[in-house]
Amino acid sequence: MMKETETHNERITKLTFASVYPHYVAKVERKGRSRGELHQVIEWLTGFDEEKINRLIREQVTFETFFEQATLHPNADFIRGMICGYRIEDIENPLTKKVRYLDKLVDELAQGKKMEKILRPSNK
Repeated sequence: MMKETETHNERITKLTFASVYPHYVAKVERKGRSRGELHQVIEWLTGFDEEKINRLIREQVTFETFFEQATLHPNADFIRGMICGYRIEDIENPLTKKVRYLDKLVDELAQGKKMEKILRPSNK
């Protein structure tokens, strides 16, 4: 398991959502899921509808701005496990944790998990 570093957190702060989004789309579509499902997952986590997602892509916002504008779902804390070598619940930097939440949801979508499982129900 990797330990988060300042360099790693800095890199995430500067990353634009637009630079990562095409990778999310490619990943889920390669596994037979749709862009619509991806947007459903992003909307669940952030509160952003498709129009807002597209605007944030056009505006080339950083992940920092992206999550500053987001209203994180109250059940986001139920997103746990490993992503990119990091255990989500052990990540201390709030922005890095939110980006990894999104990565994890995209991963689960690509792995074929049912939408009801991905969009964490509140009865856990």
